[in-house]
Amino acid sequence: MAVMLSTLWHSLPSKPIVTFGSANPTLKVRCTGGIRSNNDSSICSAIRLQLNVSARDRRFVKNNSSIKATKASKGDEPTAFTKWGETAMLVIDMQNDYVLPESPTRIAGANAIVPSVIEAVSVAKEHGIIVIWVVREHDNKGRDVELFRRHLYTDGVGPALQSSKGAELVEGLVIQDDDYKLVKTRFSAFFATNLDLLLKSCGINNLVVVGIQTPNCIRQTVFDAVSLDYKHVTVITDATAAATPEIHLANIEDMKNVGVTTQTLQDWCRTFKL
Repeated sequence: MAVMLSTLWHSLPSKPIVTFGSANPTLKVRCTGGIRSNNDSSICSAIRLQLNVSARDRRFVKNNSSIKATKASKGDEPTAFTKWGETAMLVIDMQNDYVLPESPTRIAGANAIVPSVIEAVSVAKEHGIIVIWVVREHDNKGRDVELFRRHLYTDGVGPALQSSKGAELVEGLVIQDDDYKLVKTRFSAFFATNLDLLLKSCGINNLVVVGIQTPNCIRQTVFDAVSLDYKHVTVITDATAAATPEIHLANIEDMKNVGVTTQTLQDWCRTFKL
């Protein structure tokens, strides 16, 4: 055990604090959100968590100073810095092929919410909330897309192809230096991606979700976040959309029924004044 831990420890980009007791060795991993103690059975998995974070992800964590704030001690009133430093905003699939009215794969309600998504992102940045842009980018033969939609990909043509104009964010939405871009190939932003690992490495406990579309990518991402025990998951109802208002509202109600907070953009903005 000691030899293995020593080898792993020396390979870490950011060294944890390893403390061995006579009977119960413990590992304290210095995370961006504080120090977590693990018992002997968790040591290897905790070190593995550090090892699996890519260099790009480590730079993202380093560049976001808001997530490095020291947490308020137990019993203290949480400050705005610590409160919002544990929150990330997921902006899902706001891409030309799914939003622009002339696109054959557009979501009917998507174009109408663009101004609300722009405002939500702006408010998030003002309060130190990390913005994660979740997008689809597919192989030009459609080999990484769901089976039921592979017929849409022929002769190098299809929605959200890698490096295509259709895969770009709609006008008004721009990925900035302190943001993070996450590529997915399925509905949920958590499925077969590093999102959960990234969020936990950043000390993120709370999520705010905007984008499209409500019954598919929004719903599955939100339900996965609930299953993964994120403390607070919020969906901004007028910064998300579906093919019809009826579909949108039915899915909003389903998410509300599993403990998700559903708020208008105006109501969400008011939370910063509390």
